[in-house]
Amino acid sequence: MCDFAERPFILFWEVTRACALACQHCRAIAQPQAHPQELSHEEALALVDKIAELAPPMLVLTGGDPMMRRDIFDIIERAAGKGLRVALSPAATNRLINTDFHKLRQAGVVSMSLSLDGATQETHDAFRRVPHTFERTLQAARMAKEAGIQLQINTTISRTTLPELEGFVELLKQIQPDVWSVFLLVPTGRATLEELPEAAELETLWQRLLELRTELPFAIKTTEGHHYRRALMQAARNSGAPAPRHMVPTRDGKGVAFISHIGEIQPSGFLPITAGNVRTDDLATIYREHPLFIQLRNDDALGGKCGKCEYRRLCGGSRARAYGSNGDMMAAEPLCNYIPAALRGTTPQP
Repeated sequence: MCDFAERPFILFWEVTRACALACQHCRAIAQPQAHPQELSHEEALALVDKIAELAPPMLVLTGGDPMMRRDIFDIIERAAGKGLRVALSPAATNRLINTDFHKLRQAGVVSMSLSLDGATQETHDAFRRVPHTFERTLQAARMAKEAGIQLQINTTISRTTLPELEGFVELLKQIQPDVWSVFLLVPTGRATLEELPEAAELETLWQRLLELRTELPFAIKTTEGHHYRRALMQAARNSGAPAPRHMVPTRDGKGVAFISHIGEIQPSGFLPITAGNVRTDDLATIYREHPLFIQLRNDDALGGKCGKCEYRRLCGGSRARAYGSNGDMMAAEPLCNYIPAALRGTTPQP
């Protein structure tokens, strides 16, 4: 595991906000056309060099739709040539389906994430607000696997999609991705507070995911659902099993960084607080030394019950959801009903 004070474990770069879709939850509030101040071709390639100096274990090219950039292959090839592990997070459009996935793999794309936010064509297309995205997503998933690109399926968990959980499970059994990423909605962009599920519902979800991780042939992880790690650790301790492997204790600004389409340096795409801009600031210096990132990496600076929780170093809650819910990025995770041992008057387990 890398030292989060030195470099992020995963760096997201929103190469454009242009996108042909109009998804209900879109963090970026993507638009049909590129922003006029989007990083130029020359700026993009120069940024790749700066990212390579920072050396995050994973670089995710996202958007908008990264395939909307005409120079996306140049960016991928430059990043891969610098030794970066490149992941691509495209939109399921005709543009993607008409792309040569073998060429993407040859350019340097190691993994691809595709989103399924409805377990049926009807619910997914309604979520994405564009017809035929469901069938295009399934087609793109097949194309990625055929090209030897690792496949991650992202599923947004909201008040609307949570009832479809078992439908998602059956669909994922058919797709057979390498990873299923369960994304817990953050109220930012087009996503609203009203779409957040209840904390008690999430405890039920975590227990179901614990069951599924032993039943399904692919890995399950959560995004902005950090308290699933606490559920994993609790389950291991209760059964006497060793701690689960491969739990990377990242969260917004702690092992995670984000660069926007116009070069803003932020803790994550879901926590839109700007610490600098790659056009004027050194990326590594901002990540390592800016007070915003230093505060977010400080587990003992967490507020509310998160600051007293024995799982704060492993979990720490979603700083983005805390900010989106009440404007305080260091406040307690609003969708966690776990009561820390310190508040129950008991001794935390080692």
